[in-house]
Amino acid sequence: MGITLDGKLVVAISSRALFNFEEENLIFEQGDDRAYMQLQRERLDIPATPGVAFSLVKKLLAFNEEPSQRVEVVILSRNDPVSGMRVFRSAAHYGLPIQRGSFTRGEPPWRYLKPLHANLFLSTHLSDVRAALQAGVPAAQVYPHSAHASDAHPAEVRIAFDGDAVLFSDEAEQVYQTQGLNAFQQHEIDKVAQPLPDGPFKPLLVALHRMQKAAIPHMRIRTALVTARSAPAHERAIRTLMDWNIEVDEAMFLGGLDKGEFLREFEPDFFFDDQTGHIESAARHVPSGHVASGVRN
Repeated sequence: MGITLDGKLVVAISSRALFNFEEENLIFEQGDDRAYMQLQRERLDIPATPGVAFSLVKKLLAFNEEPSQRVEVVILSRNDPVSGMRVFRSAAHYGLPIQRGSFTRGEPPWRYLKPLHANLFLSTHLSDVRAALQAGVPAAQVYPHSAHASDAHPAEVRIAFDGDAVLFSDEAEQVYQTQGLNAFQQHEIDKVAQPLPDGPFKPLLVALHRMQKAAIPHMRIRTALVTARSAPAHERAIRTLMDWNIEVDEAMFLGGLDKGEFLREFEPDFFFDDQTGHIESAARHVPSGHVASGVRN
C-alpha cells in the first residue's frame, strides 16, 4: 500500500509565511532571480528567523506522536530549489519535522493543493490564495508585517475566525452591502432557523473539531468566532454551528467594534477574516490572514 496523507490535517504553507524572508524577497521582487538565488546560497547555513505563521505550524506539528501522525505540513513555494534547501535546513534547525515541499521558481504552486488534499493554504501571494479558494481549498494571504503569536499558551493552538464569508457563506453580507443594516438584521431574524450555507473555511473548522475530539493529552485546540454581528443576528450564527454539530470555545459578537484589541486579549496563533480593514487592525496585535472571498472581495 502506497504512502497517503488521508485522514491527516494537511497544512500547505509558503516559505515567506513560515519564515522571515522579507530582506531576501526585496531582491526577488526586483526581478533579479540570480542574485536572489546567490544570496540564499550564501545563507544556507544561517537559519531564517520565524515568520508570521511559525507558531501555528510548530504547535500543530506538536500533535504528532508515535504512532499517530495527525498533522502534515508541506512547503508550497514560488522559491527555487536552491532556496528550498535553506527552508528545509531552517525547519530542521527549529525541530520542525517538515519533509515535503514543492518549489516552483516563480510559477504558481497552488495547483499542487489538490493532490495533497490540503485543509489549509497560507501564502503571502494574493493571486495564489484567490486561486486556491476558487479550487475549494481554505486559503488566506498572510500579512508578513503581522505581530507574532504570544508564547503564553505553549500547549494550546488558538485560532480565531470571522463568520460571514469565512466560516459561513457571504449570503447575509450581500444583503448588508446592498440593502443596509436594518435589512440585514431583518433577513437574519426571518431566517434564524435556517442554517447559513457553508463558507470557505468550514472544512478547516471541521478538521480542527475532529482533532479536538481526539483528546490529545499534551496539546489542545481552542477556537473563537470573532464577528461584527450583534444581537439579534448572532442567533443564526450559533444555530448554524449547532447544525454542523461543532462547538467553538468563544464567540465575540462585536457589532462593528474594532476587532484588534479583542484579538489581542484572545491571543490566537492565527486569525482569519475576509475584510482587509479588520486584518489591518488585527495584524497590529496577532498573526493575521486575509481570506479573499465573498462580496467584499
